[in-house]
Amino acid sequence: MADDVPVVGQPSGTVTLVFTDIEGSTRLLQALGRDAYLAALDDQRRIVRAACARHDGYEVDTAGDGFFYAFASAGEAVAAVEEAMAALKGKMIRVRAGIHTGEPRVDPPKYVGQEVHKAARIMGAGHGGQVLLSQSTRGLVDGLEVRDLGDHRLKDFDEPVRLFQLGRVEFPPLKTLSNTNLPVPGSSFVGRERELADVTSLLRNGGGRLVTLAGPGGSGKTRLAIEAATEVIGDYPDGVRLSKKEMRPYEARLERSAILPKYDITIKPKATGR
Repeated sequence: MADDVPVVGQPSGTVTLVFTDIEGSTRLLQALGRDAYLAALDDQRRIVRAACARHDGYEVDTAGDGFFYAFASAGEAVAAVEEAMAALKGKMIRVRAGIHTGEPRVDPPKYVGQEVHKAARIMGAGHGGQVLLSQSTRGLVDGLEVRDLGDHRLKDFDEPVRLFQLGRVEFPPLKTLSNTNLPVPGSSFVGRERELADVTSLLRNGGGRLVTLAGPGGSGKTRLAIEAATEVIGDYPDGVRLSKKEMRPYEARLERSAILPKYDITIKPKATGR
């Protein structure tokens, strides 16, 4: 393992999982430049690894700017994250963390199962400098100063998850589906990653205040729109809302425009019942 960090055996049974990553890493890279960013990234890695090693953390994985750690003790996991966040305070890089306790299946050297995905989703709901805990972790550690953030809907999970914030600092609303009225799809979104990336890029990078998805009925426009809206919830402090107003008048104007003929797209009239 890098940085001369002692190797810890992989925990099994009830395990506390920790995910971390850097908020706005792409923007930070652009602002600092490659060399300065790499130096800051190395510093962050050293701090997180050292803190986790002191509390017997098992490094499951690292990818880019984030870590995935596992701990046999929930208390040690929280202590490691607290120590790392304190050491990172005031630095250019702002790290967020999610902590969840469960019983993932061991698949050496990693873990698999819903508990892993839940821990990652919890981390993804936070902001730079924020540490989020699941109720299962909160219940195992006494004496913590936490804020009860209530129940939140997480992507790909049917039931709401109770979340707690470590510390009393104020942060913007969490990046969860609770900050929206978007429906939870009944199936996974597979095979349209490039389209999704194109739409979210337009929304995030100045493509305009309105992005229109045009196509024949049944081509998956609504599903793509919901998935894209879900991805950018955290970019809008007031949330993301689904409007179910009648769209046929807009479709009629679109049909008369030059857009649809150019791509050989037609809109079929709605069937009318008696």
